[in-house]
Amino acid sequence: MATAGKVIKCKAAVAWEPNKPLVIEEIEVAPPQANEVRIKIVATGVCHTDLYHLFEGMHKDGFPAVLGHEGAGIVESVGPGVTEFQPGDKVIPLFTSQCRECRFCKNPNTNKCDKGWVSERPQAMSSADTRFTCKGKKVLQFVGTSTFSEYTVLNQMAVAKIDPAAPLDKVCLLGCGVCTGYGAAVNTAKRNILTSNPNLKCCVDPSLFYFRWNRAPHVLCLDWGLWVWLQSWAARLQEPAGLSLLTSIQRSLRRQRCGAFGATDFVNPKDHNKPINKVLSEMTDGGVDYSLECVGNVEVMRSALESCIGGWGVSVIVGWTDLHDISFRPVQLISGRTWKGSMFGGFKGKDGVPQMVKAYLDKKVKLDEFITHNMTLAQVNDAIELMKHGKWLIVRVGTGSPLVMLL
Repeated sequence: MATAGKVIKCKAAVAWEPNKPLVIEEIEVAPPQANEVRIKIVATGVCHTDLYHLFEGMHKDGFPAVLGHEGAGIVESVGPGVTEFQPGDKVIPLFTSQCRECRFCKNPNTNKCDKGWVSERPQAMSSADTRFTCKGKKVLQFVGTSTFSEYTVLNQMAVAKIDPAAPLDKVCLLGCGVCTGYGAAVNTAKRNILTSNPNLKCCVDPSLFYFRWNRAPHVLCLDWGLWVWLQSWAARLQEPAGLSLLTSIQRSLRRQRCGAFGATDFVNPKDHNKPINKVLSEMTDGGVDYSLECVGNVEVMRSALESCIGGWGVSVIVGWTDLHDISFRPVQLISGRTWKGSMFGGFKGKDGVPQMVKAYLDKKVKLDEFITHNMTLAQVNDAIELMKHGKWLIVRVGTGSPLVMLL
């Protein structure tokens, strides 16, 4: 392409400081260096982790930055040493690297990687190295991706090449939200073990998500967003019959959506004068089999654990936070419960994301149904407000200017 090897000037939404609106600026994007790929972003979603960094984490070393980590685009140019990608390839940037060389990448039991921002500066949620500048100042690349920009640069170990037939304005959701929610239920919680034991109950929480068999399986969702629907749907795919899905949910729109994805029962903690874990224990004969917490709230994390049945209950922490310690009683684990964490749904990005894209193209994975808003990059602050006030499922932001989607 004519821009290869040159600095590209483009639009991006810059977070100059925490707790302030993003500013649409013209930034300079340097050419890719060795083993790097420069990508033209076509569409991106807005994820709560973007808001966490802007309004909650607010780490002093994490600004200025270009946010966004749930995008898809087309390779514009590649740096020396890149053989896997070429200009024109459709790709999804990854906030979790897969170098395929470190001890973690070689271990099939984790998607952690020794390389990238997570190992360098996890509190700042970015590497100190960046290809962005604006007004003579270095601008950080949030979780290594920065999809709220018309162009971005990533190391090839953090890029997944996908099917050229994939619609970028849909599969961008696989860059975070859909893989994270779906994978937390299918990969991390290993929901499929329930199919071999009809006496198990399951609890998934992005506010509170719950399943039950007879002794029916139960799944609990502790949250009211995208992940609840994904986990309800993932559980339903695993066990289409005989499954009860209980979700803790307040808004009627989300209740309707959860029902469409397989939820059968709804519980609002505000309707009860006792802790939600006690309510759920009474409903499920002692607790759910699996619970997933997806809001990044330590109190909800404890509720999710305590909602599990002793002996075999599994609780999975999905929501991102690094602000507070968790308090719990050791007997909760001594009694046989298991507490696990899940990042990006347990998917090894370069391997798993192309498989999820294929599953979407084969109509085995839903994406279109999650999109509620389509907005331009210039409207990114409006998208953030929609997310803050819970008036969204997914907002998609287009880049051409990128298309922003709310998840």
